[in-house]
Amino acid sequence: MRRLHIIMLIFSLSGTCMASKDDASQAEAKEMFNKVFTMVFGPQGSSLSYSVNIVGLYKTHGDIAYKDKKICYEEDRFCAWEDGKVAYMVDKEKKKVDIHDFDDEKKDKYLSLFKYDVDNFAYSYKDNGEYYELTAKVKNSKFFGIRSVSALLRKSNMHPVSLFIKLAFITTTVQITNFRSGGIDDSVFVFPKHRFTSYEYIDHRGEKSKK
Repeated sequence: MRRLHIIMLIFSLSGTCMASKDDASQAEAKEMFNKVFTMVFGPQGSSLSYSVNIVGLYKTHGDIAYKDKKICYEEDRFCAWEDGKVAYMVDKEKKKVDIHDFDDEKKDKYLSLFKYDVDNFAYSYKDNGEYYELTAKVKNSKFFGIRSVSALLRKSNMHPVSLFIKLAFITTTVQITNFRSGGIDDSVFVFPKHRFTSYEYIDHRGEKSKK
């Protein structure tokens, strides 16, 4: 699985939950979801470190930052800088940089499988000691893609701590540390070309409009 930046999905999709008399109403849970979504993807920006473990298949860890439509992340092999206009997708092992228009879905075929309408979820949450367990279950799931995610949020500041993501055939655990909301400078999303001077560059910009 290439470029598994699962963190891009964590707040536009959230998990499954057993029915309980302690569950809050769906409206309250969705309001909580919207608050966390804004804290992560709002104009102030955010950043975090993550560790992903897809049992028996894939492990990775890295850092990621968001601000409006901008994103950058870096793992041991893959990294990317997307400034809202151009996306630079780097494969360190192949020493290759693919350049795409920002809105070109082909820049990451894996991620394109996970497009959902946030209104296609049944939201709920549970009180779990020092944490809230914010959840949402896909109402009409696809053969591929995420079925559910369970997000653990620290009560004191609503910062994410961990996620449990259920796909069609596998489950994924994501541990989150060093979360920060705000103070993200736009320079973070500028592609550092000087780091990849020996790499092969393949420019895919404009391919979408040619179809």
